[in-house]
Amino acid sequence: MKKILTIFFLCFFIVNIHSQEIIVCKECKLNSIQKGVNIAKSHDTIYIKKDIYLEHDLIIDKPITIIGNGSTLDAEFKGGGLNINTDSIFITNLIINNIKSSYTKDIAGVYAYDVSCFIFERIEFNHPFFAFLIQRSNNGIIRNNTINGNAIDEISSGNGIHLWKSEDIEIYENTISKMRDGIYLEFVENSIIYSNISRNQIRYGLHFMFSNNNSYKHNIFEKNSAGVAVMFSRNIVMENNTFKKNWGTCSYGLLLKEIYDAEISNNLFDNNTIGINAEGSTRVSYYNNIFKENGWAVKITGGCFDNIFYTNDFLNNTFDISYQGRQNGNRFNGNYWTNYTGYDLDENGIGDIPYRPVKLFSYIVNRTPETIILHRSLFVDIINFSEKVSPIFTPKELQDLEPVLKQINHDYN
Repeated sequence: MKKILTIFFLCFFIVNIHSQEIIVCKECKLNSIQKGVNIAKSHDTIYIKKDIYLEHDLIIDKPITIIGNGSTLDAEFKGGGLNINTDSIFITNLIINNIKSSYTKDIAGVYAYDVSCFIFERIEFNHPFFAFLIQRSNNGIIRNNTINGNAIDEISSGNGIHLWKSEDIEIYENTISKMRDGIYLEFVENSIIYSNISRNQIRYGLHFMFSNNNSYKHNIFEKNSAGVAVMFSRNIVMENNTFKKNWGTCSYGLLLKEIYDAEISNNLFDNNTIGINAEGSTRVSYYNNIFKENGWAVKITGGCFDNIFYTNDFLNNTFDISYQGRQNGNRFNGNYWTNYTGYDLDENGIGDIPYRPVKLFSYIVNRTPETIILHRSLFVDIINFSEKVSPIFTPKELQDLEPVLKQINHDYN
């Protein structure tokens, strides 16, 4: 909040002391938004009276404020909406409809490039190709927007909020549905994404790559075809998020690939094909998370080392942990496991015998997926027990030395 107030004060309040107001309406001399922009001087405020304005590819190249009053900018699938190349821009309370698709040009409802100090809020998008496309920009806020896409497949659709090579951006309280990726970040630094809802995307609810020192908090990612993907990044904080009902043959609650020095805490992973799929991720702390009724709670593949899982709840997952290979460089301690059948003779709330969360059957299913039909059979119980007694295929040292006997009360709200 402190950062929001600072941006607003420095970028808008000081410069607006000498600004003028410009009225745009269908019955006025200034009967188009572009005409209002053209006559405006730096730091003026444009008020748009509520109506439908059939315009596209508007050029905004001076620092101004645009207050839409619920007006509609309809591009009629002829082009983009607002093309912004200026600092200190504030746009609020506008509807932008019917953005043209393009595979050779950068087209979006709001396309901003080389912009410093901006606030985009309370904008509703219907049928956009891209809603927000932000490039090489900094010190901005994208908040309280609604993006309603109609994506059919990955090839012909764009992203809801797309950031490239930007920093110090806050994205919060946006609702996004039926785009390719809900939120996409590439080469984005020192930004925070929080309290967004991303549902029913063709691909990822959130997708970011090569983006360091960012935080993702209190978001809901639900019913996305491939869940959430985090790739080739470091110094990441993901907490108090909900990953729910991301089902499919290649779907995850959260996919981690080449992630370093991250904290993943107080999240809910509920009814996903895979709660977390970690590949080549190192020095990640997973704690106070709830893994509930997933196909796999956690899959660990391909060189994941120095990670720690502690005080998490693993509740009624088909497989708690899936692990490829016999080498283990990760620690599990103080977690609650539904499938733990040990005892607590000293009544200190901690099991007296360690828990081995990797089952031989999960190892077999990884290699031969068709064997899943044998799940819950007597044969599976026998091979899991034999591997528990004398580990051959699964890491011998992969065990929770202090499993707790009662479910842990987490605060992921």
